[in-house]
Amino acid sequence: MSASTLEEPATRHFPKITEEALDDLRTRIGKPIENTAEPWNYEATRDGIRHYAHGIGDDNPLWCDPAYADHSKLGGIVALPSFLFTTSRIISGYVGGLPGVHAMWSGADWRWHRWVRRNETIRTEAHLAGLVEHDTGFAGRAIRQIYHVDFYGDDGDKVAEAESWCFRTDRDAAREQGTKYREVKNKPPRVYTKEELDRVYKLYEAEEVRGARPRYWEDVQVGEALPTMAKGPMTVTGFVAFAQGWGGLYIRANKLAWRQIRNHPGLGIKNRFGIPDCPERVHWEPEMALMVGAPGAYDYGPERCSWLTHQMTNWMGDEGFLVRATSKLRRHNPEGDLLFIDGKVTGKRTEGSRHLVDIEQQAVNQDGELSVLGTGTVALPSRGV
Repeated sequence: MSASTLEEPATRHFPKITEEALDDLRTRIGKPIENTAEPWNYEATRDGIRHYAHGIGDDNPLWCDPAYADHSKLGGIVALPSFLFTTSRIISGYVGGLPGVHAMWSGADWRWHRWVRRNETIRTEAHLAGLVEHDTGFAGRAIRQIYHVDFYGDDGDKVAEAESWCFRTDRDAAREQGTKYREVKNKPPRVYTKEELDRVYKLYEAEEVRGARPRYWEDVQVGEALPTMAKGPMTVTGFVAFAQGWGGLYIRANKLAWRQIRNHPGLGIKNRFGIPDCPERVHWEPEMALMVGAPGAYDYGPERCSWLTHQMTNWMGDEGFLVRATSKLRRHNPEGDLLFIDGKVTGKRTEGSRHLVDIEQQAVNQDGELSVLGTGTVALPSRGV
C-alpha cells in the first residue's frame, strides 16, 4: 500500500490535516510574523555561547575559552555558527497553523555573512516562505512548512539568513500505518559491546580542533576527506544537554506551562497522569515518541544540523569562515543510536577576493542507515593574500 492510499487510522487520538486549516495557513505565506515566542537568547553572551557549544559536544576554545580567543586572529570570543538557532524559535521549528498536527524539523539552508561577537544582540525577522505537499512512508500525506529568517546584529547589518522546514504529519497514521520504522520497532534494544564503544571513544580521543594553525586554500585537494566525527551513543541525557543550550520550543514549567497550553490548546497532550504536557517530550519520553510513529525518544533536528557544522568548523581553523551549510534529515536518531559523520572536499573556487572550498557530508548510524545529508562552503585563507 502506498503512502497516498493509507486508510483512516482505526484509533484517532490527534487532530488530522484538513483542507480548511491548510487554506488558512496559505494566507500567511510571505507575511511578516509579528508575534511569536521569545528566543532563548537575545544576546550572544559568553555563557550562552558556551552552553550551546557544550550542548552539541563542541569544546572549540574560539567560542569556549576567553583567554584563548582574546589572542586569536578574531581578537575575542565569537559565537559558533549554529548558535543562531538559539536566537529564533521559528528557525528552530516553532511552526504556526495546523494545531495538534505533529511537526518534525527536517532541514535547513544557512548563509552566514560575518561572525557574531560576544555580547552582541541579535534581532530577527521571519515569514512563512512556502508549503509543499509530500507522500511519505512515515505517515502518508505530509506538509513541508518552510520558513525564512533574517538575523541582524548590533549595527543593523544582516549577519545571517536561513530557511528551515518542518514536516507536518498525521500522528495517528504514522503510529498505526506508517512503514518507515516497522522493522526498527520490532528489534530488541541495541546493547553495545566494549569493542563497539571503543571505536567511538577512539574517534573522540582523536578529534582535532584545527585552531590557530591556518588551513590554506592552496593546500586543500579536491577529494580530500574530513576526519570522521562521531556523535553518540544517543541518550536522553544527551538530548537534554542540547536543550539546555538551545532552549527547546515548548519547555515550560508551572504557571508558564499552564499559560502556554491555555493559549495553544493543541500543545496540551495528556501524559500517563492525565496532565496536559507539550509534544516536545518525544525527545525524552519513549511512550510519546511511539504515539507519533517514531521508533523511540529521538534527537533534535537543529542538534543534528549543528553536528554537521561542528565537523566543518573543527576542520577549517580559526582563520576559516563557514559561508553556507545545508542539511537534510532522512530518519530519526532514537536513543541508543550512534552516528558517524563523513565529509569530503568536492570543489575549490574563488569569488572575488574569497577562496572557497565546497564540502559534501553524510552521516550514517551504527547499522549503516543514512541519517542526514549536508553540504558546506568554507572560506579559507590564501597564501597569496
